[in-house]
Amino acid sequence: MADEPLARWRASIDNIDAALVALLAERFKVTREVGRWKAAEGIEAVDTGRERRQVERLRALATEAGLDPDFLERFLRIIIDEVVAHHRALRGEDFETPPSPL
Repeated sequence: MADEPLARWRASIDNIDAALVALLAERFKVTREVGRWKAAEGIEAVDTGRERRQVERLRALATEAGLDPDFLERFLRIIIDEVVAHHRALRGEDFETPPSPL
């Protein structure tokens, strides 16, 4: 059948997408705990130094994996902005995602 390879590829893509959702859910579960801890300890919601180091580290990993590091950084910015919004909400702060500097 001519569309058999396509069906297999699509099944693989569907599995990868499900894994991405599960990983993101787990990541946000952990970052919620971090946010609660930061709020209880009076620690700022944003650690720009950590963000910068993470972006640099993950850009390098993306490059090694053959993934466009600029795309990865845009993807990370969405995740980081959402985490910061959650952390600030836990602190009772108003927060609107700033425009991305990318």
